[in-house]
Amino acid sequence: MKKAYTIPGILLFLIIAHPSIAQPPPIDKIVKLIVAPEHADWVYKKGEKVKFNVSVIKNGNLLKNATIQYSIGPEKMPPLKTATLTLKKGKATIDGGTMDTPGFLRCTVSATVDGISYKQMATAGFDPLTIQPTIQNPADFDAFWNKAKAELAAIPMNTRMTLIPEKCTEKVNVYHVSFQNYPGNSRVYGILCVPVKEGKYPAILLVPGAGVRPYNGDIATAEKGIITLQIGIHGIPVNMDPNVYTDLGAGPLKGYLSFNMENKDAYYFKRVYLGCVRANDFIASLPQFDGTNLAVIGGSQGGALSIVTATLDKRVKALSASYPALCDLTGYLHGRAGGGGSRLFKDLEPEATLKAKIETAGYYDVVNFARRLQTPGYYTWGYNDESCSPTSIYSAYNMIAAPKTLNLFLDTGHWVYPDQNDAARSWLIAQIKK
Repeated sequence: MKKAYTIPGILLFLIIAHPSIAQPPPIDKIVKLIVAPEHADWVYKKGEKVKFNVSVIKNGNLLKNATIQYSIGPEKMPPLKTATLTLKKGKATIDGGTMDTPGFLRCTVSATVDGISYKQMATAGFDPLTIQPTIQNPADFDAFWNKAKAELAAIPMNTRMTLIPEKCTEKVNVYHVSFQNYPGNSRVYGILCVPVKEGKYPAILLVPGAGVRPYNGDIATAEKGIITLQIGIHGIPVNMDPNVYTDLGAGPLKGYLSFNMENKDAYYFKRVYLGCVRANDFIASLPQFDGTNLAVIGGSQGGALSIVTATLDKRVKALSASYPALCDLTGYLHGRAGGGGSRLFKDLEPEATLKAKIETAGYYDVVNFARRLQTPGYYTWGYNDESCSPTSIYSAYNMIAAPKTLNLFLDTGHWVYPDQNDAARSWLIAQIKK
């Protein structure tokens, strides 16, 4: 398991090709609040005491008599300890206690200097490679998805492709495309980028993070001799005015992660998961595709979709998943952090509704796809993620028996460093260009 650390260069908030993968916040602040566990790898054994080193730096020097507030507790759960501390020399070591079960303990620190508030955190992992999932594994999981894929296969693709001249380059043709999905009156929309030069090429499917937005396609990768298809999941065109997506996200598509979750056959993500398989059907139909080398990549919700797609579709030869969401959704029902991407099972619900949603979750939770995954994968995340908890991610990762490469960037939250993303993409491209 490789661990890597880096300093970001020019920072952008989003990667155009992967809207789900956010970039780190700017670090050029006069005051820097630094928090880290004493162990360099941030990993401890159950029952082992953890100490967090804290320092406040201004203009490159420790800020004497800085006052901090800190809280310590299992990630995404109520803190077990809160206190205020004055750092006489600008630094201190905080006793974080321990955990008796595998999981993650987080120290969150805040300080106000010259009227400006600063916040930072560090998260210690306790035997993370032994974390087990809480989600149920339905006995008919495979039968459920085999039936769904058979229903999808019976639906004609009815492909539509429209060239976008203003996006085309000397090396790449760019299209807005759509094709029929499950159920038959639904469609998948995306941006297809195909090398102009005649030949056969490998392909990458780019699956999106949570939200509602337009897409631009991955032209840069296509210029390297790879077909790219970037899709949306909501069955709407992906080239409309941005205000349309803002309105949809705040209106009819708000909270889509829980739409129809009381019914496993009608749940919103059945169409989404099958839509990713249908996207591969479309790629396979392209005369420029080499017929063999197909990969999928995404972060957050897209990380989840990468694992799901590779499990459902054996045509996928490699996957890359950054901080996957939708892992071990029922963790909150067992007193620990659950899967990221929503508040599913974090808020109390009527017993009948809760029971139905738990049943549905078993068929869609990434953990149960990870159990069945056979495709080599590249995985990356950090311990400070407040959206997709490391506890939930490891619940899925630890179930994967397929070849897997984990590249940890420990201090990251729900974002990646530019070269972290570059490493994932380079690995993926190498797999399909072997």
